[in-house]
Amino acid sequence: MKKTLLIDMDSVICDLMSVWHERYNRDYQDNLTVDRLECWNSEKYVKPECGTKIYDYLKEPGLFLGLEPLPNAIEVLERLHGKYDILIVTSSVSNAFAEKELWIEKYLPFIGKHNLVFSHRKDMIVGDLLFDDAPHNLTAFSSTGRIAVAMDYPYNKEVPVPRVKNWLEFEEFLKKGD
Repeated sequence: MKKTLLIDMDSVICDLMSVWHERYNRDYQDNLTVDRLECWNSEKYVKPECGTKIYDYLKEPGLFLGLEPLPNAIEVLERLHGKYDILIVTSSVSNAFAEKELWIEKYLPFIGKHNLVFSHRKDMIVGDLLFDDAPHNLTAFSSTGRIAVAMDYPYNKEVPVPRVKNWLEFEEFLKKGD
């Protein structure tokens, strides 16, 4: 029986942070980058006049559909696809559901949108390993006794799970575990 990998989309498969921050930076003449985020709450790193409005950008039509895959993500997922069952697990604002399905159809047709799961409770999804960036997902999943692997970002440094800096490192991590 194949192991099941649960793979997050935003900032794991595709580059949400650069696009999101670029949009904010343009409107507020700032220089926010993912390297400055030392915790999950982005509103702590934006100008006061923006505050929680930073999350409004995530509701803009076309934002998710226009995201680019992170380097080597598609190629590694193609190689892993035959060896593992893969579910793409993501949480999202409701208006992005259709865009994320279209993104999967465009970049990951071999996985398909039928393997896309929307959930804020990734620890409740059946799977052997979660590859994610969100501290709360990594913590909750690993507390079930299953393996959580972090895409390494400053905002998830405090979570005591294995970390990788890119998709090639993730592939090597899986090879070592098999």
